[in-house]
Amino acid sequence: MLEKLFTSGIRADIMSLLFNNPEEKFYVREIARLVNKNPSGVKRELDKLFTMDLVISEREGNLKYFTVNRRSPLFPELKGLISKSLGLPGALKSVLKASDAKTAFIYGPYTNKASTPSLDLLVVSDSNHIKKALDEIEKRFGRKIRLTLMSLPEYREKKKSGERNLKKLINAKKILLLGRL
Repeated sequence: MLEKLFTSGIRADIMSLLFNNPEEKFYVREIARLVNKNPSGVKRELDKLFTMDLVISEREGNLKYFTVNRRSPLFPELKGLISKSLGLPGALKSVLKASDAKTAFIYGPYTNKASTPSLDLLVVSDSNHIKKALDEIEKRFGRKIRLTLMSLPEYREKKKSGERNLKKLINAKKILLLGRL
């Protein structure tokens, strides 16, 4: 089973996305866009994960959605393994990609010393769904995430006007997770 499980980079990316977003369901092209891979390769890997009973699928209209099989006996161990291999920034990046965030970065003390008990995260997104996913990551990694959430128009306006606090954050040391500044 293990040799079947870890033979593909595409599969690892798909598993990272699905296991870090167990409540979400995705269709093939959406997964391909989020992991930046070819849809035909993504479909092939999803079919293999389906035969291993690690993902389940359901049809809604003409779309076939996939989600992680939380009833699989391997689910808790694989979720833990994926979390440990990605680390906190990787888990955040995976969740942020699925939430349609435009830009995101970690700033503050965590960028110098990853052992700090909390981290500061700026996310540019027009969606508020990110908070629930971040709560789960906080629990999993035992770290408090202090979220600064801005809408895209608000971010652009503050950046264009040279707003002092945002300018300070952009120029400070940071870990870019998603998008461009």
